[in-house]
Amino acid sequence: MAKIIPIKDLKNTSEISEMCHKTGDPIYITKNGYGDMVIMSMENYENMMDRLHMYRELGISEQQIEEGKIIDAESSLNSLREKYGL
Repeated sequence: MAKIIPIKDLKNTSEISEMCHKTGDPIYITKNGYGDMVIMSMENYENMMDRLHMYRELGISEQQIEEGKIIDAESSLNSLREKYGL
């Protein structure tokens, strides 16, 4: 369950770090009652960025398929063999 805390609570850095690592959920920080920042562990951030990169690559792949920019596996391997003399 995501946690929401006011910005004044950021002085409890060890406690906030422990919450991030223990729950795996982001912590939402509010300022004057409005959303301001999100804090999460480095591990969760890196996992999220990896997924984002994968989704971007899948989007590019789908666009290339729609545009007919595809090569079958055999042709691709033959091209690599020719290029590298294998």
